[in-house]
Amino acid sequence: MSLKTQLKINGEAHEIDADPRTSLLDALRHHLDLTGTKKGCDHGQCGACTVLINGRRINACLTLACMHDGDDITTVEGLGTPEKMSPLQEAFVRHDGFQCGYCTAGQICSATAMLEEARAGWPSNVSETLAEDVVLSDAEISERMSGNLCRCSAYPGIVRAIREAAEGETP
Repeated sequence: MSLKTQLKINGEAHEIDADPRTSLLDALRHHLDLTGTKKGCDHGQCGACTVLINGRRINACLTLACMHDGDDITTVEGLGTPEKMSPLQEAFVRHDGFQCGYCTAGQICSATAMLEEARAGWPSNVSETLAEDVVLSDAEISERMSGNLCRCSAYPGIVRAIREAAEGETP
């Protein structure tokens, strides 16, 4: 049995005809050849497959493609290109926020949404207060990014890159 699903990915409409049990991750990689999103643990524990659904971060391995018919899906390919990177992508390069690069797409997608959450004033477990603007300290960034693992331990560069993007700094 297969199911036709309309997916809007990076601003472009796609139709897939796939088993209804197909994860969004597998639909992206195997049906649409969008291989920027990586399969790490396939259990939602590493964050390598993080994409944005209607602006919110989600692990693509834990959701079915058919559940996102009509949703606005953004993958790392939709955030920037090698020729025209987003400020966050540029900061990751500048601060060596990657080593092997396997987790980088998920890190960048997650950080993109995390910065919007912080701008909206959403507190985290380590936020000093619930009533004031969020201050993105190292602890705050680390807590908010805790769902994204880096096996190479490029965390210092990742935190520096996110801080730079949050503050709108460029060299």
